Parts: sequence; C-alpha cells; structure tokens
Amino acid sequence: MTEVAKFYILSHICIAFLGGVLLLALWFNIRNRFSQLLEEDDSRKRVDKGLLYLSCAMFVWVLSGCWIYGGTVFNYTQTQGYNIAVNLFSIVNNMVLLLALFYFYYAPGFIYHNKKNIKKIIAVIILTSILTFVLPFVLNENNIVKNIRISGIPDLSLSAFLCYLLGVSFYRTFAYRGLKVIGVISILVIVLIFVSQISEVFLTFGNDFSNNFIKIIAKTSLISIFLVLATTWVIRLASTPKPNEITIHFLDWSLVKLNIPTKNIYDQTIDFGSKTTQYKNLLKFAIRRKFAEGDSQTIPVNLGGEIKNQTYLTRIIENINDILQLDDSQKLDRRDLFTFIGESKYRLRIVPNNISIDKRLLEEFSESAENKDYKAFCNSL
Repeated sequence: MTEVAKFYILSHICIAFLGGVLLLALWFNIRNRFSQLLEEDDSRKRVDKGLLYLSCAMFVWVLSGCWIYGGTVFNYTQTQGYNIAVNLFSIVNNMVLLLALFYFYYAPGFIYHNKKNIKKIIAVIILTSILTFVLPFVLNENNIVKNIRISGIPDLSLSAFLCYLLGVSFYRTFAYRGLKVIGVISILVIVLIFVSQISEVFLTFGNDFSNNFIKIIAKTSLISIFLVLATTWVIRLASTPKPNEITIHFLDWSLVKLNIPTKNIYDQTIDFGSKTTQYKNLLKFAIRRKFAEGDSQTIPVNLGGEIKNQTYLTRIIENINDILQLDDSQKLDRRDLFTFIGESKYRLRIVPNNISIDKRLLEEFSESAENKDYKAFCNSL
C-alpha cells in the first residue's frame, strides 16, 4: 500500500467515525426532544430510525477501514479470510444504507414502506457479494481482461443501482423542502461516490493519487449531506403541528375552513371548487374520525380499499397548498393531516373535538347511495 493510500484509509476512518458520532448525537437529540411526536404513530416511517441506520453505515465504514489498514500492517491482505471480511463489510454497508432509505419519505415508491421489495433487494445484495467473492476463484487468470476486473462488475452494477436510489431520495427530500441547490449538490456527491469505485473494475482509470482524492472528497461530502439531511429532519419535526392545535370546519359542499397556527394558517377558507373527489375524501376521513370508534376511524388506501391510491391523499394536500398559495415554510405535508396506522390504513390526524361538519351537509352526504356506510356513523349522533 502506497503512502497516499495509507493517508486515505486513515482519513477515511477518522472522518467516518466523526460523522457517525455526530449522526448518533443528533439521533439521541431527536429521540429526547420529539419522543411524544415520534411515538404518536409508531407504525409510520420514523425519521429517527432512518437517522440511526445512516449512523450505523458510518460505523461500518470505520470498521471496514480498520480491517483494510490492519491487513496492510499485518500482511494478511492476500488471505481468503481478508477477502471474505471485505465482502461482508460491503454487504452490511449496502444493507444498512438500504434500510435507511426505507425510512426516507421521498424514496422511490418501490422502496417506500415496502418490506417485500426491501427483502428482495437485500437478497440481490447478498447474491452479488457472493458472486464477487467466487468469480476470482472460478476465472483465475481470466479474471482480468484488457485491464478490466470481471469479478468487480456485479458489485459496480449494484453500486450504480444503490447510488440511483440515494440520489433520487436525497434530491426529492431537499427539493420538497425548498433546498433544490443542496438537492443538486447531493446528486453530484452521489455521482462522485460511484466514480470513486470505477477504478476497482477499470484498472487503468485514473491513478493512485486521483482515485484516493476522489474517494476522500466523495465520502466527506456524503457525510456532510447526511448531516444536512438530519438537520432538515429536526426542522421538519419541530414544525409538525400537534393534533390538538388543528381545527377544521366543513361549511358547505367544497368549502372548508382550516386553522393550523404552527403553519401560520389562521381560519383560512378553502374552496375545492371542481375538485369534488378530494373534498369528498377529506370529508370521509373527517366523519370517521369524529363519529366512528376504533378501527372504523381509518380508511384503507389500496387497490381493494375505499380509496384506491395514496395519490388521492397527496392531491388533497397539494390542492390545499395551491389554493392557499403557501410558501415553502408553510406548505403542508401529507403527514400533517393524515396518520398512517398500518396495513395501508390511514386516519385523519385531528382530534375529534376539533372537527365540525355542517348538519345539512352531513345529512346530504350520508343520504347519497354511494355513501350509505356513513349513514350508520351519522345516526349515532
């Protein structure tokens, strides 16, 4: 190992350790300051869990760096045990980052709260690592062809996929919160992370200095992005309105008066106009929350449910934001008004006493043939 490589490994260990400690400190702070809010809906995607997995990924980097440096110092880099451990660290790191993405609210849809797909991807990660380890023994001297390490191609392909997931998740998260510049920077950092791994497969790519320089810049920048992301999560939690401070009044067909002081929304009247589907869905949630009990307060949101797609929930929030012309600091998030209970079920995140519905409107809605199930709730008045 060259002096440049040693410098990179030692820097990598120190920076990753510091980043992991900082992320862990933020995790403890979030757990202590927002414990009530986090426990309010334990089944939903918890930002504190995502942050914990990100900090774990940093500590995996530390252990991996220590193992690689130790292999150089004690001359066991050519042993099978060394290679097996390197592959194990790679598996664990990829899995931990993937599990962190599971708690990213703006992660791609096939990962967001989808345990089935997560398990499939983890299986692919394990198989890829096994393939990367076995190929050198199978190919022997044919492992390197025209300065291309064949055994490294599966791992590089997997890294490209994980970088795509990270890039999309980071950009969406920052862009939604009005930080598009940081979103673009995060994509550039993810690209650097991928570029830093190219030399493991294409052996003539760059040189010792440039490759290690890219690696140290990429990982330092990624840790910085993690810290900025954690900060935005803290801000997001701090600005989340409490259920007992939100009031909603259904005045007439398409008309709603909303009051959310945390978001600087004070008795604002919202006219859904021709967007009757969004209005009716919101009214359904309100009726169930106010008059029903237990599981009847929830509505299944899936192909076989009363509401067929989560997009309908998102559209309610988007319409409110558009009608009230809220700026980025005021914009409502779906989680501000809806609570995910589990098993594709959602409930309105407002205490029943803070929901009022015009009596005539309630009668007209419940008398409709398509809303016959709601008549039972209304008859309990």
